[in-house]
Amino acid sequence: MQDSFIDLLKLLLPEIIVDYFELTSYEKGDEILHLYLREINSVPKEYRASKLSSKGFFDEITVQDFPIRGHQVYLHITRRRWLNQDTGKVAFRDWSLVADGTRVTQEFASFF
Repeated sequence: MQDSFIDLLKLLLPEIIVDYFELTSYEKGDEILHLYLREINSVPKEYRASKLSSKGFFDEITVQDFPIRGHQVYLHITRRRWLNQDTGKVAFRDWSLVADGTRVTQEFASFF
């Protein structure tokens, strides 16, 4: 059942969202749909050689997506951050790298 749910989400949302985020909840109103997404805990490929530990999340951002069946769609996105134990600095996924080679535009990636 979960796989078919993911396949359905891929038809409604940018594929990059489905690949890197989990849908945690949603709210549907008469003409509006709010989707709440949290970044999954998978180490960004640019940090695979580093020792990272998950250190929570950045503040939520909201991005308006394309309408679905007459409903305005708002994506409430919470990005993950990690502590790079080699450098002591906060690490996070570079969305401009992820956007290269995908259907997501650089403008969409810049919201992250």
